[in-house]
Amino acid sequence: MNKEFFEAVKMMEAEKGISADYLYEKIKMAILSATRSQYGENVVCEIDPDAQTMKIYVHAEVVESYEEPGGKMTVDQARNYDPNAKLGDIIEFELDPKKFGRIVAQTAKSVIRQGIREAERQIASQEFQSRHQEIATATVKFVNDETGDCTIEIGRATAHFSRSDQLPTDHFRPGQLIKVYVASISEEGGLSYATISRRHPGFVRRLFETEVPEIFDGVVEIMSVSREPGSRTKISVKSNDENVDPVGACIGQRGQRVNSIIETLGGEKIDIVPYSDDPAAYVSAALAPAQVISVTLAEDGTRACAVIVPDNQLSLAIGNKGQNVRLAAKLTGWKIDIKPQSAEGNA
Repeated sequence: MNKEFFEAVKMMEAEKGISADYLYEKIKMAILSATRSQYGENVVCEIDPDAQTMKIYVHAEVVESYEEPGGKMTVDQARNYDPNAKLGDIIEFELDPKKFGRIVAQTAKSVIRQGIREAERQIASQEFQSRHQEIATATVKFVNDETGDCTIEIGRATAHFSRSDQLPTDHFRPGQLIKVYVASISEEGGLSYATISRRHPGFVRRLFETEVPEIFDGVVEIMSVSREPGSRTKISVKSNDENVDPVGACIGQRGQRVNSIIETLGGEKIDIVPYSDDPAAYVSAALAPAQVISVTLAEDGTRACAVIVPDNQLSLAIGNKGQNVRLAAKLTGWKIDIKPQSAEGNA
């Protein structure tokens, strides 16, 4: 029995990542809790993992009589263990765990389970905290076919991954490895909850940091990200080294770097925009792929601007359902009013 017991603890330590010492301590507490009603406070539990032994002792006082059980025995009972026992002596005897009653066993199991749940919560909290606002590789454990919600495993922690936080192109299957972003962490009732997302702008930012060494090293800096998940992203970058082209660094040789990110995002389009301290130049670049004739900034300091584009570039500048200008405005922080060149001439 001892061998099976210690092997089970080792297996639990390996599978759940819970320290064996922690488990042994919880088991001791469970045994003491389970035997207290019958033997009082004088129970001693010794667990030796090296020798693979577990012994449970009771130190009982020899008394004339007792009404409630709990660490006491009569002289006659004591002499079953020590023929010379007398009143006032403390008799030590070992308990056989196999002889514990059903209630004692259930109490022990309950305490052990509670200890394991507490350890798992601590592990989950540590896993989430270490990956907060970072990309994590997760394993899909379960997919709800009706809602699309998933249960995923990140390291030794399990998290809920809502369909509303997934991309429209995402269709996962159990066992699949996916990249996710740990957007936020909250604590409630002693439990840690992580919001997992592939729609958050931070996901794109971290993907570029992972894929582009110049960003990771600080040579190229991401200034802003605006995103409509699953459709299009605009990202502005600047270089802290005049010899490094920030847009070229993000695109990579033959588009290898940006294409890798696009693939991770399920085909989401990405516009990489050079940042400029000149608002007119920044707005003009942000409206790519459309060409811009002029950008006139409002004189009242309202961060609004009027943009003139060639007539044949108007629909491209505005984008499908206004997407291009909407993303450009969010990227730059400027309100953009676009007009065709012909309208300027008629003004």
